[in-house]
Amino acid sequence: MTGSEASPQFRLAYVPGVTPAKWVRIWNERLPDVPLTLLQVPAAEASDVLRRGDADAGVVRLPMDRTFFSAIPLYTETTVVVVPKDHLMTAADEVNLEDLAEEVLFHPLDDVLGWERPPGEPAFERPATTEDAVELVAAGVGLLVVPQSLARLHHRRDLTYRTVVDAPQSGVALCWPEEATTDLVDDFIGIVRGRTANSTRGRRPQQSSAEAGGKRSEGAGSGARRKPTAGGKTGGKTGGAAGRTGGTAGRKTSGGRGGRGGSSGGGSKGDGRGRPRRRS
Repeated sequence: MTGSEASPQFRLAYVPGVTPAKWVRIWNERLPDVPLTLLQVPAAEASDVLRRGDADAGVVRLPMDRTFFSAIPLYTETTVVVVPKDHLMTAADEVNLEDLAEEVLFHPLDDVLGWERPPGEPAFERPATTEDAVELVAAGVGLLVVPQSLARLHHRRDLTYRTVVDAPQSGVALCWPEEATTDLVDDFIGIVRGRTANSTRGRRPQQSSAEAGGKRSEGAGSGARRKPTAGGKTGGKTGGAAGRTGGTAGRKTSGGRGGRGGSSGGGSKGDGRGRPRRRS
């Protein structure tokens, strides 16, 4: 028996900006005997982590290799620009890429929006991480365009953000290796999709053949007692009708023949009395 069989567990990878706390809470309520381990991984490394089998599933950013992974898209994030609170851009509720054309925009190496080059003026160098880029925005040397969850993750009191209506967006999905769709993966899919604890995905406990057979026999017997078959109804009706017909015919025949028989008998006696006797 392997260690995984002796003590099952579920490992969930997730990328920065994703908050799986609600799903973890429901998992712990429904499967208290199966511990769920969270693994935070950089967005660019999520695919490799799942390929190596270091996690059973992951809440990751799209795109993913759909020839290897199964994926359930969860939501698409709003894209925002992170700016200092005293920036002129805060006067509007929404901006577009044209509004950013003359701004210095940072393009961190861990960018998740997938564009080759952001609009606006490029920075002198690319920050290593989104967190580093946020620090540079706070220093007043440029702006940063990111999914809203990352703006919230790296929130600072001296910074705010505005929606960029025509910027690329980042999709988030639940992914796992297609050939490793285990029962525990199915359980987590049910939680993410909002299934109740009583609902299943084709994983009902199988009854023993004896129990199933007993239920079928009991059901068949009850059905026979409660409701006769069509053949039984037809036979009963036919037999009853035949009996009634036979009885009626018998009564009519007996009575009729009796009357005629009596007359015939009387006639025979009369015929006997009327014949001449042979002489000896």
